[in-house]
Amino acid sequence: MILAVCPNTALDKILFIEEWIPGTPMRTDRIVTSVGGKGLNSAVVLRHLGVETVGMGFFAGEIGKELVCLVEEYGIIPEVIWTGGTNRIAHVIAETKNKRHSHVIAGQPIISKEQKQEFIDRFSVRVQEAEWVILAGSIPKLLNNDFYAELIPIAQAANVPTLIDSQKAFIIKAIETKPDIVKLNWEEFEWTFKKKAETLDSLIEQAEDIFKERELKNMVVTLGIDGILAFTKEGVYLAKAPLQEPKNAAGAGDAVSSALAWRFSLGDDWESALRWASAVSAASVLTERTGDVFQEDIDRIFPMVTVKKII
Repeated sequence: MILAVCPNTALDKILFIEEWIPGTPMRTDRIVTSVGGKGLNSAVVLRHLGVETVGMGFFAGEIGKELVCLVEEYGIIPEVIWTGGTNRIAHVIAETKNKRHSHVIAGQPIISKEQKQEFIDRFSVRVQEAEWVILAGSIPKLLNNDFYAELIPIAQAANVPTLIDSQKAFIIKAIETKPDIVKLNWEEFEWTFKKKAETLDSLIEQAEDIFKERELKNMVVTLGIDGILAFTKEGVYLAKAPLQEPKNAAGAGDAVSSALAWRFSLGDDWESALRWASAVSAASVLTERTGDVFQEDIDRIFPMVTVKKII
């Protein structure tokens, strides 16, 4: 079992339009509802890969009930901590002409100290059953930024490896606890470490410096169409899948987290795990619902993935 932790769960409403033109009426005849929140997106990918998965998070209100039903439809085992307030709704604007997506997010759960402690207590039990833990996404405003930093040592005490996929203060605090994999995308890397990388070469240089300065075990930076960078003790790898024609690119980075945890749970090395992660991520953009991925797409893309050790 892989435990996917998503403190800031969301329900995605994906609106497909031709192009976003501010100040003008825009119509859609295609709206898709899907699971949202980085950790739950990863859980959806894992289920498509046939992995037993627990999706853990805070849920609230009628939106939370709808979200739990969606989670259960995927076969994800829900670990639900009910709170006040309301779950987030992420309105994902998917432009078919420009092949880009934007998020407009509303809603906020109201979490008490007792509910936070309930989450920690339940995590302490669930982690005993897990082979890997994915902790992903932002943290609700009413929790401290060090929430992930409280959970990672619990997993470490149970000898369960962790992957943290977040940004800014949420991941900075977590880094101090030495998770097994620190994952960000290119933009999040710049935001988090106050860097500006205009080119891939510049990013590689800056990320390698951070990797060494922070004494990280492993760091992964996703690059969109440019692939995946992995900084490891064995070296620096660049993995790349062939460019796909995307339907919904939201969640492609979450698919990388899922595939890495999955392959490492099976004993793969970095080169093999990155090959799978690239194929799964590329396949995920071909579906309309966030996190959905089809095995036939993975199988088609996998032989075309390249993985190079660049340092």
